[in-house]
Amino acid sequence: MIQFNGTNGKRHSIRLGRVNRKQAETAGRLVEELVAWRTGGSGLSNSTAEWVNSLPAVIHKRLARAGLVEPRAYSEYPTITAWVRKYIAGRTDVKKRTKINLEQAEKDLNKFFGESRRLDEVTPGDAEEFRTFLKTTRQLGEGTVRRHVKRARQFFAAAIKKKIITENPFAGIKCGNYSDTTRFHYISREEAQVVIDGCPDPEWRLIFALCRFGGLRCPSEVLALKWGDVDWARMRLAVHASKTEHHDGGTRHIPIFPELYPNLRECFEQAELGQEYVVAHYRGGSENLRTRLTSIIKKAGLEPWPKLFQNCRSTRETELAEQFPLHVVCQWIGNSEAVAAKHYLQVTEDHFRAAVGGGGSNQTAGALQKLTQQEAAGERTESPSEKPAELEGDDKSLSGESLQKDAAPCENTEPQSISVMVPLRGLEPLSSG
Repeated sequence: MIQFNGTNGKRHSIRLGRVNRKQAETAGRLVEELVAWRTGGSGLSNSTAEWVNSLPAVIHKRLARAGLVEPRAYSEYPTITAWVRKYIAGRTDVKKRTKINLEQAEKDLNKFFGESRRLDEVTPGDAEEFRTFLKTTRQLGEGTVRRHVKRARQFFAAAIKKKIITENPFAGIKCGNYSDTTRFHYISREEAQVVIDGCPDPEWRLIFALCRFGGLRCPSEVLALKWGDVDWARMRLAVHASKTEHHDGGTRHIPIFPELYPNLRECFEQAELGQEYVVAHYRGGSENLRTRLTSIIKKAGLEPWPKLFQNCRSTRETELAEQFPLHVVCQWIGNSEAVAAKHYLQVTEDHFRAAVGGGGSNQTAGALQKLTQQEAAGERTESPSEKPAELEGDDKSLSGESLQKDAAPCENTEPQSISVMVPLRGLEPLSSG
């Protein structure tokens, strides 16, 4: 921070942001020169004039308020709307889906801040209120809120790189990865079969099978699948993932699982001569696959689950993780073990049933049965004052009177020179030591 007396006689402070000591001392010396220049004591050097021209807008604005420099035209401070639109237009390196996501965040920024709010006027408090707006007014889920805040931070970070502003008001706002487990839904094989039976044609049956039993992303990976990607000899599919091509080249290979084979084979046999894509009739963009699947599920008599396609992948990865090593499953599904653990793998009712003996280990089932028997026996325990019922027939040999008569007298068989002392035990269990 630099503190100085301005030309108006008031004390002013300018925060430089994150700079090292040498940079702060240089800035302090240049501000002193500006003060001397404004008070008429000296001239302004070319290096100082160049420094003033290169200052970020927010620093220049603070110097102007102190009367040390002339205010810049407002055109130097772009509005949030103008800057974000310029930024998105310049990101020709991102995928179509990513660009759509950026534009969605832009719309929410415009709704909250308006189209005339400038970048330099946004404070950390405004950023916090924007997050609240997304949560309450827009009623977005926590995961979506965090993604929108993350994109807003991205827009302002780009403005810092361009030296338009020096501080990011969204820097302290929570926007890390979030997994809402309440939106998990495990799609049982019975549910999946009902949906497949309700599909209108072979292609739709295959679309759903590729998602539920192949674990493909929809629509990107499903619509990108070509017949040339099907290796019937080795029973494998080459899946092209535009989402991960910057990590692993974007192509992975998965087995043609037994659950997937009948639907894939049916479409292959009905494909037209020279047909390139596996799904040929739903790729024009005129039909929203998510909306259509929702309709199919409802007509089949089921309730549509949250995140239709995401939960198909999640269910399949959870299934496969029961049979194969996780690194193999992640290779097939196309994500990392960390992502799988946080966003895909589910705890199902089958896991609970197995843990308490319904299909679990014999040891668990036996322990549960023994505990139940002990509780039942405890309920039948007789009072010490009650006399047991008289025994009949051969059972008389087991009576206390008979046992007492037949019992040999207790004699001390230990040598007299040895004294065995047994300490009294209370109710506490013996220690392991």
